[in-house]
Amino acid sequence: MKLKYIPALMLFIVGIACLIAYRIIGAKVGIDGSLVEPFYLIPIGYLFVGIGIVISLASGIVSFTRKTKKSFK
Repeated sequence: MKLKYIPALMLFIVGIACLIAYRIIGAKVGIDGSLVEPFYLIPIGYLFVGIGIVISLASGIVSFTRKTKKSFK
């Protein structure tokens, strides 16, 4: 694996870990009847996964265009 894909992979893994942590922690009802849940993990997880996908696609497109430019020279 090339080093340019490692940041994208790390962001993707952190995003998946946030979503898994949300499922593992779960939701509880407090003594006063309020719902206690780590809701912040859902948007953070989707954000990290999305950014990881965008970075990997951008790196792949840049790599592809550089290869095609080299083949035309």
